[in-house]
Amino acid sequence: MSGITGPTVPPASGVPASALVVFLHGFGADGNDLIGLSGVFSQILPYAAFASPNAPQAMAMGGRAWFPLTMRDPSEYERGVAAAAPALDAYLDDELARLGLEANRMALVGFSQGTMMALHVAYRRPAALAGVVGYSGLCATVEGDALQPSPTLLVHGTDDEVVPPQMTMVAAQMLSSAGIPVEWHMIPGLGHGIEETGLRMAADHLRRCLPPR
Repeated sequence: MSGITGPTVPPASGVPASALVVFLHGFGADGNDLIGLSGVFSQILPYAAFASPNAPQAMAMGGRAWFPLTMRDPSEYERGVAAAAPALDAYLDDELARLGLEANRMALVGFSQGTMMALHVAYRRPAALAGVVGYSGLCATVEGDALQPSPTLLVHGTDDEVVPPQMTMVAAQMLSSAGIPVEWHMIPGLGHGIEETGLRMAADHLRRCLPPR
């Protein structure tokens, strides 16, 4: 058991879930921040369940974090994702078991620090996931482990004031060099957030990764 909790949404179709989409929120938010995206994605994945775990670390000013951010440098990111990965892995195991699904029927959708977690955990699972979507984030590392490639979509705003947009281009190059299929898109004028164009791109990506079974 992971000890992590968070909101979940059953399939819109009312039938047992045949797919699972897990949202990973950003620094200072919690699972409620992204679970509303289930209303968008359930329109094209009515057979999917959705889950949005609360990151394990409570913050003094409210909200939660997957790991502390103080220096905001590559070494801190690498240590952080590695330290937070076991709890997230256990949560994903619990959700797959609860729904009776295999790993190839699960996709991760991250935002900001949640994207860091998605790009670390997804490819290091025992079996390949269906796909990954990362908004406004970066890749801490792809070194040191045998990776399970999963089709990955990265989306970033050109005016992001929190995570520089070039971090997505760097992440795409890192993932591609590691043999992970990846596409990336920049949204002109967008800051640190998610908007309609990025949601449409993710919906198309998830539709391809998680077809009806």
